[in-house]
Amino acid sequence: MKIALAQLSAGADKDANLRQMADMTADAAEAGAGIVLFPECSMARLPPGVSLGPVAEPLDGPFVTGLAAAARRHGVTVVAGIFESIPGDDHVFNTAVVLDAEGGRLGAYRKIHLYDAFGFRESDRMRPGDGETLLFTAGGAAFGLEICYDVRFPELTRHLASRGAEVVLLPSAWVHGPLKESHWDVLVRARAIENTVYVAAAGMAGRPHSGCSLLVDPMGVVVASAGELEGLVVGEIDLDRVHTVRRTNPSLENARPDVYERWRPAFRA
Repeated sequence: MKIALAQLSAGADKDANLRQMADMTADAAEAGAGIVLFPECSMARLPPGVSLGPVAEPLDGPFVTGLAAAARRHGVTVVAGIFESIPGDDHVFNTAVVLDAEGGRLGAYRKIHLYDAFGFRESDRMRPGDGETLLFTAGGAAFGLEICYDVRFPELTRHLASRGAEVVLLPSAWVHGPLKESHWDVLVRARAIENTVYVAAAGMAGRPHSGCSLLVDPMGVVVASAGELEGLVVGEIDLDRVHTVRRTNPSLENARPDVYERWRPAFRA
């Protein structure tokens, strides 16, 4: 099965972003991809300090409806980052929505770990998800979903893998900065290796973001990657590779959750 990583540079105009995403979905279908993964916050990119409430929409709003039409038209599963409105709140959820090849909504995941780090404060404009995770199947493979800063927290990827995920999708808007691209590469590959899964990571292009989309196999080998510019990168996942690696490196079987639960770590700054 082929996965397309759609590395775009979203702007403030939702309609323009939606048109570009529809075009990239068509390109993904033409390339033979079964899934196209768009970055975090593909709906709109607004600078820090600007309220996200006015651009946010519910999951059945016109933006997601437009993405569903593109998925159905081109017969491709679409995964994309949006701002989900919260009734009665000027904050939003940072959400990734999954639309199948018939345009049906398979589910949505709300980002758990907000990016209050490196001088940024997502919590000023966003609410964290309540911890509900999302797994779905497409093309015979089991997929789990997380968003950007989540990759710094290995508990989430292990949770998804232990519940059957063979591929983890990671829509991101990774902010450029000192050593940040190095962190991105190391973290994506580490999550793949320690959980024996593919990790497909689509990054937002255009400063202040880094781009650098990549697809990594369960041994940490980069299957496909992009630089800093807009574009579509397509790579193939092979479930036989997952099964072979899990026989060689049975880290999921050898894990000791019974021990970890007794540790109950308490962090103090």
